Amino acid sequence: MRESTVLKFSYLAMLIFTAVASFWLEIAFKVHVLRRMKRVLLSLMPISLGFLIWDAYAIAQGHWYFDKEQVTGVNGPFNIPIEEILFFLIIPIAVLMTLEGVARFKPHWKHPGLRK
Repeated sequence: MRESTVLKFSYLAMLIFTAVASFWLEIAFKVHVLRRMKRVLLSLMPISLGFLIWDAYAIAQGHWYFDKEQVTGVNGPFNIPIEEILFFLIIPIAVLMTLEGVARFKPHWKHPGLRK
C-alpha cells in the first residue's frame, strides 16, 4: 500500500482506535452509556452543532482546512469531512464511557460533594 493511501485514512484510523479503546468499557464494566443514547445525543447535539457551524465558517473563510491527504475525501454538509463530523460524536461518547468506567471503580470520584 502506498504511503498516500495509508495517510488518507489517518483521521478515520484515529477515530476507530479511540472507539475500540473506550467502547469496550460498555461491555466490560457495564457503563450503560449506549443504553442512554437518546440522552447522550440530546446532550451532545447542541455543542457538536455549534462546533460544526464554527468549522463550516472557518473552512468557508479559509481560516481552517483539512489536509486532503489525511482524510477520505467524503464530505458532509458545508464541505466538512465526514471524519470531523464523526469526531464530534465518537470522542465525547468515548469520554463519557471512560468517565463512567472510572466511576465504577472509584464511585466517590463521581460526585465531588461526597468526598470527605
